[in-house]
Amino acid sequence: MNAETNVTPQVDPFMVEVIRNGLSSIAEEMSLTVMRSARSPVLREAGDLSSNLADADGAQIAQGQDIPMHMGVMSFTVPEFLKLVPKEKLQPGDVWMLNLPSIGGNHLPDVKCIRPVFEGGRIRAFAISLAHWGDIGGGAPGSYFAAATDCWQEGLRIPPLRVVAGDVLDEEKLALVLANVRTPEDCRGDVLAQISATRTAERKLQEMFRRWGADFVEAAFAALHDGAERQMRAAIRELPNGVYEGEDAMDGPDGTTPGAMIRVRLEVKDEEIVFDYTASDDQVAEPINTTRYITAASAYYVVKAVCGPDIQPSGGCYRPVQVLTRPGSICDARDDKPVVGGNHETCQRIADAALKALEHCVPERLTAGGPTTAGLAIFGAQRSDGTWVSLYETHGGGEGGRAHRSGADVIRVHMANVMNTSAEVIETEYPIDVVFQKLRQGSGGAGRFPGGLGQERAYRMRVDDVSLTTMFDRRDVPPYGLQGGEPGAPFAMVLQRAGEPSETALPGRANLRINAGDVVTVRASGGGGYGAPETEGDKG
Repeated sequence: MNAETNVTPQVDPFMVEVIRNGLSSIAEEMSLTVMRSARSPVLREAGDLSSNLADADGAQIAQGQDIPMHMGVMSFTVPEFLKLVPKEKLQPGDVWMLNLPSIGGNHLPDVKCIRPVFEGGRIRAFAISLAHWGDIGGGAPGSYFAAATDCWQEGLRIPPLRVVAGDVLDEEKLALVLANVRTPEDCRGDVLAQISATRTAERKLQEMFRRWGADFVEAAFAALHDGAERQMRAAIRELPNGVYEGEDAMDGPDGTTPGAMIRVRLEVKDEEIVFDYTASDDQVAEPINTTRYITAASAYYVVKAVCGPDIQPSGGCYRPVQVLTRPGSICDARDDKPVVGGNHETCQRIADAALKALEHCVPERLTAGGPTTAGLAIFGAQRSDGTWVSLYETHGGGEGGRAHRSGADVIRVHMANVMNTSAEVIETEYPIDVVFQKLRQGSGGAGRFPGGLGQERAYRMRVDDVSLTTMFDRRDVPPYGLQGGEPGAPFAMVLQRAGEPSETALPGRANLRINAGDVVTVRASGGGGYGAPETEGDKG
């Protein structure tokens, strides 16, 4: 809106589309900036990062092609940040850092850098870069402490902290942060990459404001929100009205029985949809609780994937979607509870429960259960000078079958989008050899359209006293089949000690020490099958 005339500029649909694509390009360039300049392999090789642009009020206007869980959470980050840091306190050239889950967040290792973008003397937008740091302190190398019972055991908690003022890095504040992590050199390089990404976005956005006028571009932001809302409402109207229920279980702490239950009551009413997770189990004494922002992100992912995958992800896109949680539940835990694994394990089960509910509504749009776990193994080792290296490695598995095709082999699905680190990089930068990597034959669930295959990957230690952390699900509760399809093989991780003939199955959530010659093998889950398997009579 033009302050002098009190008139909102009119924006034709063609210019809205030009600006929409320009914004998406800026977000993509932010992600590329981090990947090309970060120090940690988890960022530059695996891509465990996301980029987001928001309007002056913090509503999302564009995102990179990154990680759905991150993107959903970051739609809340700036609005929650502004509740604590008012706009009047923000200045050109600022970058603020934070990681608190309670401020539109997820877990401590995911550090956000927020830059307000000014034009014409006032804030017009925000650029947000999220990056997973290889270590954020806490009770275990890599900052996944399996025995954590409160949030303070999980690492350094960073409230909104201005680390750049007037485009000058505040070395004293950054030094305080880096003194509390095990890999300060890597983390310093990573945060500089994040700051650079937000500076890139600022420059590109200011070029856009100056080319077309800041008021005109802001009007285009509003038109983007309104257009996405209209599209999403139209997409939801295609679903049959009704109430649909679904549930899924986390793996249990004892490794033999299902654990906490995620339950959703999903109501479609005309052009709106409500996800009600209030019947989910209570928060637990394990680091698999999650925030209400994660729960909302998972619901947003489901409705976007099922109803409108091509709709611009924006604040307007999610106006017709309501997400209900119960404070004190595993889906909306208290701020003092540990949440590190809930970020990528529980969020997937939240999405799976909703997708299973929709089996009663639009089964033809769905995929059977897949590798909805990070399949995480973290290896930490100290060099001779006492400094640490930390390998944070996720593992994809078999995609579930769909109504018209079989599942893909070795892929990440739903809320995840992180790559493996290559064997060459691992063997160069860490005291670890990759013994083999291959498809896990027979792991896909049978069905008219079978599930895809998982992978097997083995790691041999070259030194003693390596810290190993496991954090994975789908060990006890395998990926489900749909429409009569059979489940995929469950996830497994095993340890073979040097000189011992047999393997030992590893728990899904554990911290232990391993030595030179020990081999850790990951056997990723296969996808569930879709539709009842054909019999010989069917084939005849």
